Amino acid sequence: MVKDSYDTRVFVNCPFDAQYKPLFEAIVFAFLACGIRPRCALEIDDASEVRIDKVFKIIAECKYGVHDISRTEVTSASGLPRFNMPLELGMFLAAKRFGVGRQKQKVCLILDSVPYRYQQFISDIAGQDIQVHNNSAQEAISVVRNWLRSDSCSRVGPGLTFPLGADMLSSRV
Repeated sequence: MVKDSYDTRVFVNCPFDAQYKPLFEAIVFAFLACGIRPRCALEIDDASEVRIDKVFKIIAECKYGVHDISRTEVTSASGLPRFNMPLELGMFLAAKRFGVGRQKQKVCLILDSVPYRYQQFISDIAGQDIQVHNNSAQEAISVVRNWLRSDSCSRVGPGLTFPLGADMLSSRV
């Protein structure tokens, strides 16, 4: 069972479309296997709550954040890209930068599908380490696991090895 506290929660900021679902499930699996409780805007379906307020609340309650900015393509319906993920990344970074107390402890992982692609649409984060998953669930699991093993996340807890091998997930996704 995953302990539920600020230090063991991660805000998962990613697309929620059917095409992305295998990556979403892999990312959630990786965090759960490492003892981290994933949180996202989908967890509460309350039409009386404004979504951006819900996102701010979840961000405030999570030390960690994983932000996948890989879905910024132009949509055929509107001819415009969707920038929810970069917006929510900005909200997370602002919470760390301007927040007080434990908000200053926030740590995040930024994901994209292809190396350096983000520089074409969000060049202000060019100085940050962006990890690549190549649209592969198995690579997403490896990136999350390796990030949790890094110095910035080393105090996460004992579950830094998967009880099931990442290779076993490929048959389930």
